[in-house]
Amino acid sequence: MTDSNPRALRSSAERPAATASGYVMLIVALLALAAIVHSVVALSGRDAFGWNALVLVAGAVVLVFVSIGFYLLQPNQAAAILLFGAYQGTDRNTGLRWAWPWLIKKKISVRIHNITSERLKVNDLRGNPIEIASNVVWRVADTAQALFDVDDYREFVHIQIESAVRAIGSRYPYDDFTHEEMTLRGNAEHVSDELRAELQERVEMAGVHIDECRLTHLAYAQEIAQAMLRRQQAEAVIAARQKLVEGAVSMVETALEQLSAKNVVELDDERRAAMVSNLMVVLCSERDTQPVVNAGSLYQ
Repeated sequence: MTDSNPRALRSSAERPAATASGYVMLIVALLALAAIVHSVVALSGRDAFGWNALVLVAGAVVLVFVSIGFYLLQPNQAAAILLFGAYQGTDRNTGLRWAWPWLIKKKISVRIHNITSERLKVNDLRGNPIEIASNVVWRVADTAQALFDVDDYREFVHIQIESAVRAIGSRYPYDDFTHEEMTLRGNAEHVSDELRAELQERVEMAGVHIDECRLTHLAYAQEIAQAMLRRQQAEAVIAARQKLVEGAVSMVETALEQLSAKNVVELDDERRAAMVSNLMVVLCSERDTQPVVNAGSLYQ
């Protein structure tokens, strides 16, 4: 893809390179070596000096010419082929390969890479400083873009990981005690998926594919960690007390209904209020309650 702007980046695209199997050319090299050995033996015997000398020179030229074109590719390794700086294609065939000697072979790994980012201090959506880090699994998908569209694709990926983590960290609050918002702590799976999409968009121009992103560290920054811990503890106590009161009210209501239904005792409004008060104290107290026996009347 080209742009009418002469200063715009010319995006590259990977395509197969026209290379040959190295094993076929290895046979050619061995034949040239055999011709050289035969010529040397013949020259030592002064037999057909001119013809053997010609075979010797030709064999040496062929051997050197073929030998320069050999290169090896391991599994999940590729080689970009260049001709005087112009991209000619990428060879992804493994084993012994051969290309014309004047072609430059620039090898690049297309294996899976694993990076754990440093712990970054970011302000979340509410402005609270937090520490966040992620693990990213990535690989090179387009060798031409990785080699020719960015200066250093590894460094480029590292920088974009940091930028994406900062962007995602500031997009959500760390926590929501009302459980009404999407948060970094409560929706880690969704946040990780969004981080992957954000990072994939950023590294697309470098021919890199993001396989997986996961948050590996998430915590409040040290300067507010204690305050937030106390807040979380207070919220937990309030939530626990709310549940306790709801349960106590239900139990008191059930007790009064069963007492009335079975005609165990008839309670007027004042005695009903006293019973409700006593039951709520017993059920909601944090400590064991001590009964007090009233030997007289409730109205004395």
